[in-house]
Amino acid sequence: MSPASALHVIVGLGNPGAEYEQTRHNAGFWFVDRLADRCHVSLRRESKFHGESGRGRIGGHDVLLLKPTTFMNRSGQAVQAICTFYKIAPAQVLIAHDELDLPAGTMRLKLGGGHGGHNGLRDIHRALGNDYRRLRIGIGHPGDKTLVLNYVLGRPSRADEDAIIDGIDRAADAVETWLSQSWDKALQQLHSTGGKTANRDTR
Repeated sequence: MSPASALHVIVGLGNPGAEYEQTRHNAGFWFVDRLADRCHVSLRRESKFHGESGRGRIGGHDVLLLKPTTFMNRSGQAVQAICTFYKIAPAQVLIAHDELDLPAGTMRLKLGGGHGGHNGLRDIHRALGNDYRRLRIGIGHPGDKTLVLNYVLGRPSRADEDAIIDGIDRAADAVETWLSQSWDKALQQLHSTGGKTANRDTR
């Protein structure tokens, strides 16, 4: 078995329950489900991690996949539990989450930074600090902040859903590049596709 220090954790953020399954806020769950399908990993409920988890290999590395079942605003509880158990440093953690400030289907990798008002990231900051990696999954913005709550808890249009799913596949390819080659190569690969200029805050 690989030593704990070789492990990486990939966490998808979302809310548990069938009523939230297809909502924009669950795009992080969609991403982890896609990775689990690709590497033939079954996600099982793990009470000690406050979520559904599974272990597999991506890009030649051991990876733990996690979908917290704590609801979005308590995501840090699940992330902290799995990182403490396996002694995993924040830089070995990738959090996949929905991002209002990116068009639907645009994907961006990032290391560090603020939580941008995202309740899941806010709680992870509290538990882990901010030196973890993120996959920002663009879901678009409704255009008015008073519409945001219903928007993120609503289902995307067919066109937006197709764009997000396509982006998730590209992001899954980039994660494999990160683990098999380097973070910088993964950034270049993902940010050179999808039609938008890469963020400068990528480190």
